[in-house]
Amino acid sequence: MLVNSKAMLNKAKKENYAIPATNFIDLDSARTFVTVAEKLNKPLILPFAQAHKDLISLEEAALIGKYLADKVSVPVALHLDHGEDFAFIKQAIDLGFTSVMIDASKESLGNNIKLTKEVVAYAHQKEVSVEAELGHVGAGTNYENHETTDSIYTEVKDVKTFLKETLVDSLAVSIGTAHGAYKGTPVLNFERLQEISKICEVPLVLHGGSSSGTDNLNRCATNGISKINIFTDFLQAAYRKNKDGKPKDYLEMKQLANQAMAEVLESCYKVFATKDV
Repeated sequence: MLVNSKAMLNKAKKENYAIPATNFIDLDSARTFVTVAEKLNKPLILPFAQAHKDLISLEEAALIGKYLADKVSVPVALHLDHGEDFAFIKQAIDLGFTSVMIDASKESLGNNIKLTKEVVAYAHQKEVSVEAELGHVGAGTNYENHETTDSIYTEVKDVKTFLKETLVDSLAVSIGTAHGAYKGTPVLNFERLQEISKICEVPLVLHGGSSSGTDNLNRCATNGISKINIFTDFLQAAYRKNKDGKPKDYLEMKQLANQAMAEVLESCYKVFATKDV
């Protein structure tokens, strides 16, 4: 069932769990994620990142997401992840994406607000939910949506101003994670998360969930984070399964990769304490 992300995230916020946001890069990965969600009767956010537009086109991603979501009974939000400019985000909305992210986190607060307001104005008239980022979650290694940068913590003092000015539906915050893989487990600033959660009226989002540690992610999911993005964990699990499984051909490689990604998502649902639909 294709929906926007607003209702499912508000429910997650109210009931103290998180929903996985599973970035897909092809039909196989998207179908695997939706199949697991349906099997477990869980909600799903299915993101496609602007940075991956050279792997499949935005048009292809829209067709895949809408087709798969319409085949299942659980709510699935087709989400544009890390939208970098208004033109691309508008195109995604016009193609049928039900949720979008405007990532102007590297801009000044004023510019971030300005760019986010422009997206919200267009998206809300189409009943599309909007996520923005305040603070900045940097990149770890490769596969990511922007060049490697240092993360910048979300400033608590900016949260209310940003929400009042932009009217976003969810807010991605920076508390110590980074996109990509880590060397070791990151140390997250749960005190900062608690401070933000106390004053934030909309659901909070954590980017850089991969390799962040199950204890960290469970604590985030049950203490204020309503959406957790996962991508690199799926790629690495698929690689390891193929390395260990020694597939005989390309078809077996794909089957092993799908199996590995399904196992990761099933684990995420448990760690994130995601409730049934």
